[in-house]
Amino acid sequence: MPFNLFKKKSNGPLEVKAPVSGEIVGLEDVPDPVFSQKMMGDGAAVMPSGGPVVSPVGGTVVMVAGTGHAVGIKSAGGTEFLIHVGLETVSLKGEGFSVKVSQGDEVSAGQPLIEADWAYLKEHAPSIVTPIVVTNGEGKTVSRSAAGACAAGETVIFTVSGD
Repeated sequence: MPFNLFKKKSNGPLEVKAPVSGEIVGLEDVPDPVFSQKMMGDGAAVMPSGGPVVSPVGGTVVMVAGTGHAVGIKSAGGTEFLIHVGLETVSLKGEGFSVKVSQGDEVSAGQPLIEADWAYLKEHAPSIVTPIVVTNGEGKTVSRSAAGACAAGETVIFTVSGD
């Protein structure tokens, strides 16, 4: 009987949960061509209603922007995600963000990543829409799962096959 000790076991599509509570927005409707034209990858976005920005999947934090506006997560299967809070928020130089994780941290789906001052961001950023994209999507299929309202860490907003 052969043993497949090193073969990855597939459990079906990876469910990607909402990184923040609010209203699900199609990536093509994000008012920034980098996201709407999927230059960074496919995914979805959320127009936040408040609360923390949480991890959409279990995995490892692979990137934390120095300005606190974005976090990268790599799932156990190797799919990489970018959660980008608001548009042009890098120009805020960290104001309005309190990062709760560091590069290398293991996180579970729903674990807080960033506390955002949504009132400050609404006043100082062009948009608070929060895209989440698969940055290494070659060979993977991203399928949107939901529309309408979503709850951070609970609502599955899209799935990734090939993780």
